[in-house]
Amino acid sequence: QVIAGSGLDVGFTLISPSGYRLLSDFRKSDGIHTVEPTEEGDYRICFDNSFSRISEKMVYVEVLTDASQDDEEEDEDWAALAEPEDSLEYKLEDIRDSMEGVHRNLERSRQLQASLRAFEARDRFLLEDNLWRVSFWSSASLLVMLSVAFIQIYTVRRLFTDRHRVCT
Repeated sequence: QVIAGSGLDVGFTLISPSGYRLLSDFRKSDGIHTVEPTEEGDYRICFDNSFSRISEKMVYVEVLTDASQDDEEEDEDWAALAEPEDSLEYKLEDIRDSMEGVHRNLERSRQLQASLRAFEARDRFLLEDNLWRVSFWSSASLLVMLSVAFIQIYTVRRLFTDRHRVCT
């Protein structure tokens, strides 16, 4: 998501470890992409601002990975902890399920808060930019109005000045 910068748009490309282009966006302000990793290695994320060389951009990026391998290791750890006993096994399973639910909910709320912070930052930068524009043009309008008022006063006074004096 582009948070600040002129136009609020940027190019995006995702490249596989072997060098193939998997995803590509051109001049978008935000986007969500899901990719199934088919290769082992480092994937590259490239942002392109070459169409707007003068202005810089601030971009919020969040990369989420599926942690299915970690879950399998946790399952083995829990299984090693609990020797199969009737009531103890059920209680440990219940505790484990509730802890996993709390962990998922906390992780999801963290992700949502990060996204909301990015939206708030983008809106704040946009508002500050608009405030500068409004202040500038308001000041320019005020100067024009004051100069027109002074010119009108000067013109009206010159109309009523008596240049010819009559002697009595």
